[in-house]
Amino acid sequence: MSRPDFNLLVILDVLLTEGSVARAARRLRLSPSAMSRTLARLRETMGDPLLVRAGRGLVPTPRAMEIRERVSHLVQDGETILRPAEKLNLKQLVRTFTLRNSEGFVENFGPYLIARVAEQAPGVRLRFIQKPDKDSGPLREGTVDLETGVVEKTTAPELCVQALFRDRYIGVVRKEHPLARGKITASRYANGRHIYVSREGFDRGPIDEALKSFGLEREIVTIVGGFATALALARGSDLIASVPERHTGNLRAGMHSFPLPVSTPEFTVSLLWHPRQDADPAHRWLRGCVRDACVQDVADTVNRRAFPETQ
Repeated sequence: MSRPDFNLLVILDVLLTEGSVARAARRLRLSPSAMSRTLARLRETMGDPLLVRAGRGLVPTPRAMEIRERVSHLVQDGETILRPAEKLNLKQLVRTFTLRNSEGFVENFGPYLIARVAEQAPGVRLRFIQKPDKDSGPLREGTVDLETGVVEKTTAPELCVQALFRDRYIGVVRKEHPLARGKITASRYANGRHIYVSREGFDRGPIDEALKSFGLEREIVTIVGGFATALALARGSDLIASVPERHTGNLRAGMHSFPLPVSTPEFTVSLLWHPRQDADPAHRWLRGCVRDACVQDVADTVNRRAFPETQ
């Protein structure tokens, strides 16, 4: 069996990206007839027409749509392997990285991360965007460089993952709230009026399951899409917010926080990125900066708990 011509992958990638023989030819500086002959060769090799006529244009076949992303990644990986390795010069690095995070991450870890990046690589700019859902598409498409969150069954299996820290849910109320004084029992907690945080609009979760084992049910007064909104409402009312402890440290300033009176599982917040970025020196450096920012926060949290009178 003859070995496949891997040069065809580059041409296939351009054809599937452009969806036009003429545009692909111009991009690769080939004649339209040469590109047509190559497309015919690809069709014969792969046993699929790949691009078919639809009106005046061409549309991809189901097979072409299925392999388009894989072909793109293969070509990108090949270019990375064949490119001469360069030593990363952070002082000369000019680049914008996009990070997608849930509410609270930037407020807690952003100041240290931005200062660290500015000190080491002044030409680097960080762009933080909100994480409205758990869709892995932005990482796959390359519109997001890094993402933080909890890995779940819906997380794309090909993503690279590194644990950052463990977190747990706590209760938060304004300083004048009745729960700011006295022992907080499961009954006192459940009898309050609650804010539920859910990007998907759900109104029940692990806390409610834990309360159910005590025969208790809390009253969900309102459902919001983020931790900052929940804490803002709790700050200005007698509502109770239940939010991740470490993820919301700075957002909770001036409020009363307390451990939940029921047992709920801790969870791991992780750093996620697409494999095509894994070997990139600048991307690897930024991942280290994010990890350092979270480690620094651990030290600050320990100090606050050990020496509360200094805060």
